Amino acid sequence: MLSVDIAARLGDFELEARFEAPASGVTALFGRSGAGKTSLTNILAGLARPSRGRIALGDRVLFDAAKRVNVPPDKRQIGYIFQEGRLFPHKTVRANLAYGLGRLAPEQRAARFDEVVDLLGITPLLERRPKTLSGGEKQRVAIGRALLSGPDLLLMDEPLTALDAARRAEILPYVEHLRDVERLPIIWVSHDVDEIIRLADHLVLIDQGRVTASGPLIEIINGPDFRAATGRREDGTVIETTVAAKDAANALTHLRFPGGELRVPGVNVTLGQRLRVHIMAKDVAIALDPPRGISVLNCLAGRIVGISDPDGADVDVEIDVGVRLRARITRYSARLLALKEGQTVHALIKAMALDRTGRNRSGTPGT
Repeated sequence: MLSVDIAARLGDFELEARFEAPASGVTALFGRSGAGKTSLTNILAGLARPSRGRIALGDRVLFDAAKRVNVPPDKRQIGYIFQEGRLFPHKTVRANLAYGLGRLAPEQRAARFDEVVDLLGITPLLERRPKTLSGGEKQRVAIGRALLSGPDLLLMDEPLTALDAARRAEILPYVEHLRDVERLPIIWVSHDVDEIIRLADHLVLIDQGRVTASGPLIEIINGPDFRAATGRREDGTVIETTVAAKDAANALTHLRFPGGELRVPGVNVTLGQRLRVHIMAKDVAIALDPPRGISVLNCLAGRIVGISDPDGADVDVEIDVGVRLRARITRYSARLLALKEGQTVHALIKAMALDRTGRNRSGTPGT
């Protein structure tokens, strides 16, 4: 487990962070640009020094101000992947990867090299130079070089930011595979909601240099701290589901969750696979009775457990459908339906609103 409790002053910027990250899986460090994510990541890597506090990785203390412990970056056994690949331009991919092998025993190097190359699908790239690679290919090589250094922790500082949508789609499955196969703790720095829903198990929120919340991803992302960090525009509900059936004839997948089933487009999944579904509050409609003669495929019966009435034209309604689902409707609609807490209603969600190719609407692989 990574344990962090530090404070630092970096120029005019003050940073305070206290959290713990699990010993395996992805912990997302999430916040707006300028929140302090990269500053905190540099401190974890040993590239910047806190003014007080302690950092420990398992039973190894990396920094302890009181005991005057500050392990140098090259001794921390941490792999750091930056926004750009930062590969040696004059070396081949093979030579870039081999640069990370120095920490391994000579008899382990060949097998580990082949293992990592296969994991990241970069065998065809080995004799090429970085200038001939796409952005996604460069990042896969950078990840491979970091892995071959034998790290106890991977830091990935917004590694997809410089990539276009196609290159992001190319690299994300490799990161998922890395997460599931290597079982290393990974700190994934991002301000992209889709990325953290897809990859992370644990979430740390940072705002204006302060960690405001940390814990299991589903718990934090469905809670008030995340809504405060992202604003109402990104508001929604993330649900853990399991693939229950595939309807190839209609190109639909049935997903089971504690409140019933959802139908979503696409069948390129495996029965029993765990998927996360992000349902935007603005994509949920409310009916008093089960509708008939309607194209909407998902109708979930539930009970209203909360109604918020902020200033403006809309109202947020929280419905217990086995999980707590948020809906955003107009103030006029809420008055027309005379909605109140305790009332039984039906939440309507278009299947296409859960299209896995849509931004912030993706049913994305869980862990």
